Amino acid sequence: MVNGSYNPWLVTLSFVVAVCVSYTALNLASRVATAQREHMRLWLAGGALAMGVGIWSMHFIGMLAFSLPIPLAYDVPMTLASLAVAILVSGFALNIASRDVGGWGRLAGGAVIMGLGIAAMHYSGMGAIRIVPFITYEPKLLIASIVIAIVASFAALWLFFRLRAGASWRIRLQRSLASVVMGAAIAGMHYTGMFASQFAPNSYCVGATATSSGWLAILIGGFALGVLLITMILLMYDSHLESRSRQHAVALQDVNARLQHLATHDSLTELPNRLLLDDRLSQAISYAERHPARIAVLVIDLDRFKLINDSLGHHGGDELLKEVADRLRGVLRKSDTLARTGGDEFVLIAGEVESQADVEHLAQRLVACFAEPFHILGVDIHTAPSIGISMYPDDGSRADELMVNADAAMYHSKKIGGNTYSFFTPSMNAFAQQRLKMENGLRRALVNGELELHYQPKVDITTGRISSTEALIRWRHPERGLVPPGDFIPLAEETGLILQIGEWVLREACRQARQWQVNNVAPVRVAINMSAQQFRQKNLVSVVQSALEDANLEPTYLEIELTESAVMHNAATSTAILEQLSRLGVHISIDDFGTGYSSLNYLRRFPLDKLKIDRSFIKDVVANPEDAAIVHAIISLAHSLRLKVIAEGVETEQQLQFLRGLGCDQYQGFFCSPAMTADRFAEMMQDQNVGKFDPLATMSRLYVPAHRRKAS
Repeated sequence: MVNGSYNPWLVTLSFVVAVCVSYTALNLASRVATAQREHMRLWLAGGALAMGVGIWSMHFIGMLAFSLPIPLAYDVPMTLASLAVAILVSGFALNIASRDVGGWGRLAGGAVIMGLGIAAMHYSGMGAIRIVPFITYEPKLLIASIVIAIVASFAALWLFFRLRAGASWRIRLQRSLASVVMGAAIAGMHYTGMFASQFAPNSYCVGATATSSGWLAILIGGFALGVLLITMILLMYDSHLESRSRQHAVALQDVNARLQHLATHDSLTELPNRLLLDDRLSQAISYAERHPARIAVLVIDLDRFKLINDSLGHHGGDELLKEVADRLRGVLRKSDTLARTGGDEFVLIAGEVESQADVEHLAQRLVACFAEPFHILGVDIHTAPSIGISMYPDDGSRADELMVNADAAMYHSKKIGGNTYSFFTPSMNAFAQQRLKMENGLRRALVNGELELHYQPKVDITTGRISSTEALIRWRHPERGLVPPGDFIPLAEETGLILQIGEWVLREACRQARQWQVNNVAPVRVAINMSAQQFRQKNLVSVVQSALEDANLEPTYLEIELTESAVMHNAATSTAILEQLSRLGVHISIDDFGTGYSSLNYLRRFPLDKLKIDRSFIKDVVANPEDAAIVHAIISLAHSLRLKVIAEGVETEQQLQFLRGLGCDQYQGFFCSPAMTADRFAEMMQDQNVGKFDPLATMSRLYVPAHRRKAS
């Protein structure tokens, strides 16, 4: 028997290749197992090729590490056949790794097939040595090498399953250690098989050359390591792309979840919105139909919220709504749904209530939770709820019926003074229908030209002459006749129609002021009342400028009256808007002065022209010392700030004389004239021009009974 020897460097190289193959195989198994179906076959084919080349290279380098006293030659077709076997075995291993384990029996069966395949690769590679006589094998070592191959395959497959998931540093460390163990097992199988081979004396190779096996082994090893390196780079790059895709998918999922939340929840209070409320109410009704039960729908609206919002500004109003939502949450049961449906309106769905008494107890708790003031922006705010309640199935079997009826009951609570609750009764629908009818009628009024302006003179107290007037809106209803603003302006503000109405008033007042000038009526300044909503429009200045230009009216003949609360809700922003209006040449006055919240510091900085004393102080100014003191203080304050003062609601000679004594600049009210049509105002101005104007005579001619004076 011929004894051979091993080149230790090439043996080391073969072991390095075996370890690299093992590490690459573990990562390939992970990628194939997690790949999508359309990509799995590509990774399986590419991975089988890279892994097969690596395993085959390790075995071939191991054979090149073995040297005999005679030169060796290899049969190329047999060598390539052994490579093909290595690739097939690798593909088989990766294919198994991509599936579920299926139990130890299936794992053992796969290990047997894989081990026999590796043995076939090894011994077909040995059979490629063109030596005469043929190589023989020591039976025990031959069987041992096959057993080692099967055991190594079993260990490899088990590790594939054990370490194929995850990308943490622990998994990477475990894969590194496992690759050393697998590399040692693969090398152990190979060299056991090599030790099993026996070469007869006087053996020789057919077609042998003197080519250096060392350089050939290095070339093959370099090629194999290059293939494995490229495979690992592709794996890492693919893992990076997958990680980014996973991050994007998670981010997209989070965004979608957030969008879903925003679509179904109120952004201010985080309560369900109208969309989610409708779904919850429909579900509650469906449940109640299957399991005979009662449901209560409670509509909760805050009393005086508009006044609070105007006084504190939107930020303060938002803070109040958040606090209200928190208090209402504290009253709920786990099965209840509380939603905010817009503005200051909340809706509560109370499911599975036993009786009306249970709902009444719940409503009492809701009212009670408003007893303590809300501390908003350093101020104690008192508000109360008006609650309307409808019951399923008594007040409706559909969600929309229950909501409409609860809404009608809420308006009934508000109508009787607020801070209470009301159960729906059929008679309440009349009020709700009337309100809806008025809203629809108001929308038609804008289109059909049913709105008109009446004008109330502003009289100079010293000279008795009229130099300005206030435009007051009226609605000439086709059925109800002349409707005063107090009957429809609150509804317009609630529905948002106030913006369209406000712009119409602005443009009509400018048009009429210019028309009087064209008709040779002495020029007068026309004052319009501007709502807080209109004042907060971003394009307010451009709208005012457009109205003046369209009417060809000089800005000095337009005066804008604003309430204290309208300009104080965001004083800094208001200052900027008022300055722009003032630069246009428009006059600005504060209406109902003394009834709202003012900061004297900002009042000094606002570009104002006039303060109007509210009629509530003028009514008893002669008889009430407190009202007299307030009026005196307002006039003194205004004059110290170089502002004119006008008093509204003057109805008697005594009131006028008192105001004259305090130095008030102008007055308006029934003592001079109620609001009148544009034509009648033009006649009054012509009377003034020819010296026929007499306030007392006008008063007697145009007197309106006290119960109708709210129209002015």
